[in-house]
Order: sequence, then structure tokens, then C-alpha cells
Amino acid sequence: MRLQRFFLGCPVMAVLLLFSTVSIAQNQVQPENTVEINSKAAIKTEREMVVAAHPLAAEAGADILKKGGTAIDAMIAVQMVLNLVEPQSSGIGGGAFLLFHDAQSNSLISFDGREVAPVAADESMFLAPDGRPNRWSEMVSGGLSVGIPGTLALMDDAHARYGKLPWETLFEHAIKLSKNGFFVSRRLAKSLKGYGGQRLQQFPATAAYFFPNGEPLASGDVLTNHQFAETLTAIQRDRGETFYKGLIAEKIVSTVKDSPVNPGLLERVDLEAYRIIERPPICTQYRGHSVCGMGPPSSGGVTVAQILGILEAFNLKMLGPNDPLTWHLFIEAGKLAFADRNLFLADPDFIDIPVDAMLSEGYLRSRANLIDLNTALEVPVAAGKPLEVVNLFPDTRDGLPGTSHVSIVDRYGNAVSLTTTIESGFGSGLLTSGFLLNNELTDFSFRPQKQGKVIANRVEPRKRPRSSMAPTIVYGPDGFIKYVLGSPGGSRIISYVAQTIIALIDFEMSPQDAVNQGRLSSRNGIVDIEISTDLTQFESVLVNKGNQVKVRDLNSGIHVINVLSDQLVSGADPRREGMASGR
Repeated sequence: MRLQRFFLGCPVMAVLLLFSTVSIAQNQVQPENTVEINSKAAIKTEREMVVAAHPLAAEAGADILKKGGTAIDAMIAVQMVLNLVEPQSSGIGGGAFLLFHDAQSNSLISFDGREVAPVAADESMFLAPDGRPNRWSEMVSGGLSVGIPGTLALMDDAHARYGKLPWETLFEHAIKLSKNGFFVSRRLAKSLKGYGGQRLQQFPATAAYFFPNGEPLASGDVLTNHQFAETLTAIQRDRGETFYKGLIAEKIVSTVKDSPVNPGLLERVDLEAYRIIERPPICTQYRGHSVCGMGPPSSGGVTVAQILGILEAFNLKMLGPNDPLTWHLFIEAGKLAFADRNLFLADPDFIDIPVDAMLSEGYLRSRANLIDLNTALEVPVAAGKPLEVVNLFPDTRDGLPGTSHVSIVDRYGNAVSLTTTIESGFGSGLLTSGFLLNNELTDFSFRPQKQGKVIANRVEPRKRPRSSMAPTIVYGPDGFIKYVLGSPGGSRIISYVAQTIIALIDFEMSPQDAVNQGRLSSRNGIVDIEISTDLTQFESVLVNKGNQVKVRDLNSGIHVINVLSDQLVSGADPRREGMASGR
């Protein structure tokens, strides 16, 4: 792989920071909150790079790389620190999808660490007594929404296969920060205000941690988490054993079942039975590049591939980012792709999914032929028929934005694209052993069927709910890695990732310019345009074509690494706290 050529020679330290042991005195960082735009300069390094959602997490990963660790080693250190400093977005109480390029075998591996429904779950668990689905807002909090966490199992499995440094060393940054404290960021403080009151304070342990003296933590407060330090120390010693079969497992189960709101169904046997699944990645061609993503149960890889495959029929490079026709085409492709996503995509262990047919050149060309250059397709657009017989009903619900993304390239030529989540902000709201538990089961369709047709993403025992996470690795025409990227953002992740790939490939933008561009999301319904960006100038044109448009805040968190022959170049989304670190 090309990376190994330029890793020879003397490394140059990135100007932005020094790789000393992380401590609170060295990192009095106060990044932007969720919706403020804070411009960031691209970082260029020669050997290795981490781009993550918080400076402390990026530094932890970079320190592991400096010590000779692999991208997998760094990923674990980053995730543990993110669990602490960005607890609203991800952690060991949630799940993750990982794309990993292994330089030694020159192969791409995808790990499914998605949460799983307990064995006691059934298709009626989110239905009211009259058979109608409960409101999502009534089900998101408490134990019933908690799926069996997969993130730690993913970390354990990936390290056993591709780690280099000792397991116990990868937790030291997070343990030290948990004990010594860290500064609460503006984004976390704002999130607590937004999710305060009844949402989190109805759970005593959660309220005690995030709302000391009844008030939400403020930006700049020093926060410690000694319970999390104890949890990580146990995981250092026993790897995943204590989490899935020991004392931590007992605490997870009791927290879920004894929840004061929506007590859940989780049992010890559910945790003991959890397994990571290695699945085939989704790789398709776009403008001579190979774009690889995560397959089902994530809808991210397939839907991004469909959007790009439909747009392959149009010359976006000639149009450019300042032509409203570009965004009309992007919107229409999103409608068509989301129509298929909503109907077909779910856990492939429970339903046959026609992935090959959905991504075939002929099928995508037929979908592209439905686009009128002057008039918008009326929503909701119907799904296509990649198969002759389809007896399904679509699940059209859109999850709330959440999640975190990590991109890493190491000195050995390995690459990590990890998207990790506890689902919505602060997950289920339940805190146990110092970490939050997910609300991933509300990613299932609450309805099992409609109009006599089953819904692919319905609840079933030991099933994995559909996701929108889209960790992505793009290989250039020469076959070498060119981009490592992904984003948080709920089901809008798909739009964010597809739009960024178009900016990188069609518009030939730098990674930082690509993530700086205004956001637009099309999910087969209302079209979202990011407020206070250049894209708002196209609102009237898009409305006149027949779209319903909403101008609003859009909180992507794209993290990109551009792999060149002699250097790595970063792109860190200015909408969040993320940064790049490396040397």
C-alpha cells in the first residue's frame, strides 16, 4: 500500500499540538458548541493521523500512534475518552460499525457492533394497548429502549486481531481523565440544557452526575467520573468478560429492569450471547473511485452508494457547487435512494435484502431516468422494484441526530473508519457504572406491519435495528486509499457523507473545504438546507421546482483524512468540537 512508502524517513510533528501525556493542565480547551461555526485549518502530517470529535480524544489516539500502536489501538483509546468527554454521543453502553483497511493483507474488513434486541423482545413491545404505535418521545427514555451494547465487544475483537500495544495501555488516557477531571465543553453544556428537566433528571444516577445541586453542568466546570474509572480498570484486567458476564453485566441488567420509566426486558443471558459479526463491505464505483461502506443492518453504505450511483448519470463536475441544478439532482437522488432504504433495509439475518439488485448499474440508471431536470419528484417517492415481487411496507421514521465519528490512519498503512453511537442525545438517559446506556431499540419500526404487509425493520428477538451510520473508505483509481471519512447526524448521515464525497471527487475540494460547505439533506420528504450558508440562495429555485424546503441548523460532524503519496491531510467539521492530531 502506498502509505508505507512515505512513512520512511524522519517524522515531522504537527504544528497544532505536542503529543505529551494528556492532562487537564495541558488541555484547557473550550471548543464551539453544537451550532456555532468555528473555522478550522487543515492539518498535514507525514506518518499518522486521528480525527475525532473532541481534542482530548484526538490527542489520546495520537499518543497511542506515537507509541507505535495501530489504528485499532488508537481507536480504542479514542472511544474510551469520547465516552467520558462526549457522553451524549457514544460509549461502551452503545454500538458501532467499523471499516478497517488491513495493510498487511491489503483487505477491507467491516465489523458489525450494532446493538441487539433482547430475547424477550417482540413486535408489540412499542405498541399501545389499542394496537397503535406509541410516540417515539414516550419510548426513547428508560429501559425498554436499551439494546445489548456492542461497542466494547467490537473493540475487544478488533484488538485481538489487529492490535499491537497491550490492551491495558489503551485505557490509561480515559482513566486518568476520569480521576483527575476534564473541562466540560460548551457543546456538552448546551446539550444538557437542551435535554434537561424531565428527560434526564427523572433518573437519579443521571441527575446526580449531570445536574449537581439540581443545575446542569456549565461550560468550564471540571468533571470527574470515578465510577467510569473503576469500570475501565475492570475492563483493563478482564477485557469484555466483566462487561458481558460479570459484575458490570449485573449492573446493566438491574439498571434496565429497574428503570423508573419504561422498565426493560434485558437479561444476563442476552449480554452473554452477544457476538460481533464480520460482514462483507459494500463497495461500488463512482467516477473511477471505489467507495466502500457498511452493509446492512446499516442502511448507510447501500443508500450512499445508491445516491452516488444515480448521480453517476449526470456531469456534476461541469455543473459545480454553485449551480442550483446540482442540488436539484442531489435532492432527487436522495428521494429515490431513501425510498428504497425505507422499504428494503434491515437486519440481513432476518430478511433477504436484494443488495446486488439495488446497486446494479441497470437498476440505478432506471432510477436516474425518473429525474426531471425542471420538476421535483412528488414525495414520498415510491420504492423501486429491483425484484419482481415485493410484499413489504416502508418504515419512514427518521431518527434524531446523535452519534460520533472517528477517522484514523497509522504508520503501517492501516485505516479505521468508525461510527459509534448510543443513538439519540444521552441515549436512554440511564447511567450505570459511569456510562450511559443506549436507546437503540427505538430505531426499529414501532409497527410490525401495515396494510397487510410486513415492515422489514420490525422488532424481533435478537435482531439488530436498522442504522444510518455510514463509515466510509474511498479508494482512488490506482487502488490506494484516498479518503477515510464518516459523520454523525441520525439518518441525515447518509446525505452528509454522500455530499462530502461529491465535493471531494466531483468538485475536487480539499478535505477542509468539503466539510466546511453548507449542508443539504434529502430524505424523501422535506428538504433541509443549512441556515446561514451559501446553499440558502437556492431555496426559492428548489421551492419553485416543487420541493418543500426548511432552512435550519444542521449538525454534521464529518471527519476526513485525505491520504496522499507524501502526506495526510485532515478535514474536521467546524460545527462540532472535533480536531485532527498526528505527526
